[in-house]
Amino acid sequence: MSESATTREQICLMAKSMFDRGLTHGSTGNLSVRLSDGTLLVTPTGSSMGFLDPARISHLSVQGELLSGDRPTKEIPLHTAFYETRHSAGAVVHLHSCHSVALSLLPEIDPDNVLPPLTAYGIMQLGKVKLLPFFVPGDPAMGDAVRGLAGRRSAVLLANHGPVVAGRDLAAAVHAMEELEATARLALLLRGTAATALNPDQIARIVERYDVDWI
Repeated sequence: MSESATTREQICLMAKSMFDRGLTHGSTGNLSVRLSDGTLLVTPTGSSMGFLDPARISHLSVQGELLSGDRPTKEIPLHTAFYETRHSAGAVVHLHSCHSVALSLLPEIDPDNVLPPLTAYGIMQLGKVKLLPFFVPGDPAMGDAVRGLAGRRSAVLLANHGPVVAGRDLAAAVHAMEELEATARLALLLRGTAATALNPDQIARIVERYDVDWI
């Protein structure tokens, strides 16, 4: 089986897994994978991640031209911005996951690091997650905002919209996205309590041991 065919099947499998577990709903969310030749496979616009057809996945050239499949998601500027600024990125996942969106609405969160340091894996898989302002869906300015981070973050949270995560491959990006949503859920569950988060020394040890980008 070719790289494209295998990746198309993987996209549909991963997307359906997230859909079936309620991490995305309706026709929300999108994901992309960069193939070895630099072209992209992207979920089509208006499609449900629970019912993707491998043959209809959008295939884009390096220049962003549609080579085959349906029209790509209108959020393609988010995806290309990560690929342009994080050369290690092999996949990008964007969801409208409930707890992450809810966290983006809270006035007390730190816009430079929206996730409280509750678990080691949240730090290991995500580093610091930047809160970006609200953009109308599909606005190319979203991509500009990601480019403005100059590749320093692998994950961002769009205010009133949802998270975007880049990973070395699709599995890594999906797992990191799931960790982001789980940490956001924990943060909401613990809101207003005296929960014991990781202290600066513990965070520093995790960052050093796992070579985490903590900028």
